[in-house]
Amino acid sequence: MQTTTGASIDPRTFRDTLGHYASGITIIGGITDGEPHGFTCQSFYSVSTEPPLISFSVMLTSTTWPRIRETGKFSVNVLARGQHDVSNQFARKGTDKWAGIKWNPTTSGNPVIEDTLMWLDCDLYAEHEAGDHLIVIGRVNEMSLPEWHTGQPLLYFKGKYRHLREILE
Repeated sequence: MQTTTGASIDPRTFRDTLGHYASGITIIGGITDGEPHGFTCQSFYSVSTEPPLISFSVMLTSTTWPRIRETGKFSVNVLARGQHDVSNQFARKGTDKWAGIKWNPTTSGNPVIEDTLMWLDCDLYAEHEAGDHLIVIGRVNEMSLPEWHTGQPLLYFKGKYRHLREILE
């Protein structure tokens, strides 16, 4: 078995290795100055059920997260199968990420993209610097109900979008 250790771990090799872990794709969104902002994020997970907390990671160099952070609240849109174009659109820099995207506001005003698999509305709970990323923790205030969304998730695995073929029991 070949391995690499310590300082010899190359960033690209590290990324490629972690690419073997399938993840969902989210759009983190918020409203600043009356305009929606958002970015694609695949590093998202549940932290706690009491209180209801979630987390995502964002690059320190992000220009979108600081705008959303100022409001102290954000939405998490979990993308559904077939929304890979939405993911790509929000991953681009310097473009109108919301062009052609249909969305509705949560009770607190954060954007929820139509036809997502599920969504959450959160208040900023904590933020921690970790290497070249920030780990953001949000407290969930509002969310879609499980029965509202019956689709399949958009997945990312080995650098490509994927979807489920069958459900194993």
